[in-house]
Amino acid sequence: MTTPLPTVVLVHGAFADAATWIGVISELRSHGIPVLAPPNPLRGLASDASYVASVVAQIDGPVVLVGHSYGGALITVAGAADNVVGLVYVAAFVPHEDETLGELQGRFPDSLLPGSLKEWTYPLVDGDSAVEVTIDEAAFPSVFAADVAEEITRVLAAAQRPLAATAFAETASAAAWLTKPSWALVAGADRAIHPEVQRFCARRAGAVVVELPDASHAVALSAPRQVAELIGDAVRATS
Repeated sequence: MTTPLPTVVLVHGAFADAATWIGVISELRSHGIPVLAPPNPLRGLASDASYVASVVAQIDGPVVLVGHSYGGALITVAGAADNVVGLVYVAAFVPHEDETLGELQGRFPDSLLPGSLKEWTYPLVDGDSAVEVTIDEAAFPSVFAADVAEEITRVLAAAQRPLAATAFAETASAAAWLTKPSWALVAGADRAIHPEVQRFCARRAGAVVVELPDASHAVALSAPRQVAELIGDAVRATS
């Protein structure tokens, strides 16, 4: 009897949507790997991780969780689910339990991202308001997607999905990489999450690491085959 392959669940990060996985999805499906790319609410680490966990809970069989950028923090928490058998981090944050993204980033030199953020406000249900952030449109190509065609980066910049600023200050309630095998792709030319942050996270998690020296933060768009190959390695290792 053939063991069914794990379902790959792709979790996008801030300032983007699930369409950034389009090339990766195509590559995975061409190899018969089941894949799902749900929307990430981008409203906060705890609530977003709970949403991802709810998606995972409704999938029959094993799951390999893949997180890009801020999505890495979400799979770190949601990956504690029993049916998650592996974690793949793509140019991602990998926090420890009780660690915030701000604390993690603060140990390393700043990338270009903090100085390029633009603040907006949005209403809360109690009538109050909160802050969310996007990347300044003029800075977006160089910060987020320096190796992606200009006509695409212009669209991505205009279609950004903002991240609630509180996400940087929330602690991770779990660190699934402590008990689950992990893989990590380091984007060596990333200007949004410093490559040293990615390398540290991957080493601490004991991940199998692949580094693409010239890749930007938008590596899933610019190098979908290499990203899919790493995910495929995780799928085969956990099947």
